[in-house]
Amino acid sequence: MEEGFEKNGMDREEIFSKSVRAGKRTYFFDVKSTKGNDYYLTITESKKRFGDDGKFFYEKHKLFLYKEDFEKFSEGLNEAVDHIKSISPEIEPRPESTYVPNNTPKADNNFSDVSFEDLDK
Repeated sequence: MEEGFEKNGMDREEIFSKSVRAGKRTYFFDVKSTKGNDYYLTITESKKRFGDDGKFFYEKHKLFLYKEDFEKFSEGLNEAVDHIKSISPEIEPRPESTYVPNNTPKADNNFSDVSFEDLDK
């Protein structure tokens, strides 16, 4: 089924979309509306995988969250995260992915802040 379409072919309106890269995963948060103009959230986890033939594909897992469940979901998520933080050492942020598409050299973002006044000296 093509993303963004219901089984009957009617287009679901996408209201808001946010993607978050986290290591080898990307999370997509998409707010959509139903035919009755009710809103819901889809949370999609996408991971790049390699098949037996050596070609890559994206493995996706999707969660549908309806507005009547937002509060309980948020409370449960916050409670679980707070519990992990209380029993674990400080969580180190993951380094950004080193994957660079098409063998393009990764940009070097290590530069010095130089003002034009410094160049006249």
